[in-house]
Amino acid sequence: MALRELSTEERDKARKKALAARIERAELKQSFGAGKTSFPDVLKKADSSEAVARLKTLELLEALPGIGRVTAGKVLEELGISENRRIGGLGVKQRAALSDYLASLS
Repeated sequence: MALRELSTEERDKARKKALAARIERAELKQSFGAGKTSFPDVLKKADSSEAVARLKTLELLEALPGIGRVTAGKVLEELGISENRRIGGLGVKQRAALSDYLASLS
């Protein structure tokens, strides 16, 4: 199925929406990595913001100091969470497990 052509105005609107989402996710990751935003706060934002809900859990963990892609991947594997899982798609048990892990880091 071919996608329809977007008008110039529709493309501009989509570009602005995507840019706003990228900025929101980047600010959240920076704030989370600096310890200004807690994981429960991230989950609350994910419930109200589509941009935050679409943030990959792996990227959020990578925002923490001292945690890179490999470590974040191992943590998610140990918790039984797919590396492709997004914050908004985490189940109740996955949220609890990740919350407990992050609490143990503090």
